[in-house]
Amino acid sequence: MVEYEKLKQKFNQLSNEMSKVIVGQREMIDQIMVAIMCDANALLESYPGLGKTLTIKTLAEVMDLKFSRIQNTPDLMPSDITGTQIIEEVKGMRSFKFQKGPIFANIVLADEINRATPKTQSALLEAMQEKQVTVANTTYPLERPFFVLATQNPIEQEGTYQLPEAQTDRFLLKIKIEYPNYNDELEIIERYTKAIQSQNLKKVLDKQSITLLQDFTRQVPVANDLKKRVLDIVTATRKNPDMIEYGASPRASIGLILASKAKALIDGRAFVSEKDINAMAYPVLRHRIILNFEAERKGMSTDDAIKKLIEKVK
Repeated sequence: MVEYEKLKQKFNQLSNEMSKVIVGQREMIDQIMVAIMCDANALLESYPGLGKTLTIKTLAEVMDLKFSRIQNTPDLMPSDITGTQIIEEVKGMRSFKFQKGPIFANIVLADEINRATPKTQSALLEAMQEKQVTVANTTYPLERPFFVLATQNPIEQEGTYQLPEAQTDRFLLKIKIEYPNYNDELEIIERYTKAIQSQNLKKVLDKQSITLLQDFTRQVPVANDLKKRVLDIVTATRKNPDMIEYGASPRASIGLILASKAKALIDGRAFVSEKDINAMAYPVLRHRIILNFEAERKGMSTDDAIKKLIEKVK
């Protein structure tokens, strides 16, 4: 039997540990946890300097997971991510040995993913979907749990390569990170402009407990009328040509239900509510719909379109 109140206390404990390093950004942390609980990947988008890298690194530490960071650049090669075969000589005998790349971790931060070439971006696809990499006709499984948390910058589009729809669809969520409020930014200034003190972070979760959380997430019940609401919202993205050129795939329906289950679990509830679905519709759908020219001409964002769909679907 899942003890939902104890789970909520565990999430609060995780937030308290994170707050030793990260000021505010509770929504971002919760949404990253939603992706992890759904055994999925997430795309984080924000302006530079809002703590994306520090947040993910700190989260890996409090969950006792192996962390690696890939700085994507136009000259990055697929082998720089997956690893490569090297020649090893032992007692005069030469043989090939596979040297693992940074993809062999539990949490992989793919920083500025849109700066890598399409060929290099595609090296992440197999890892994200199949949890494995193939090098020189040999397949290497990745250690579970495994997540790719990628970041991209909405400005400075020079020298970037737009992510193909097939790849963005592999991300369960697209998390938008806003500027901190006035009081949070004042706390950031106070904290990071004086003598730096190392923080001793406690390990709140581990690999086994994360696997259990993923199992618990799928056990959260969803009423049939809420399942139909999810389907109605996703279907509406395909039936509103006045705003949307291309709608979301069935993967969005699955993702929205799973994400809503995880959100309910984080809030300590034993069931999914309409509020969960409305909240998670934005990060699940915003990278899966393409607005038409008329909507873009009016200055409409994907979030504006999603809000209209949520209000329209009763």
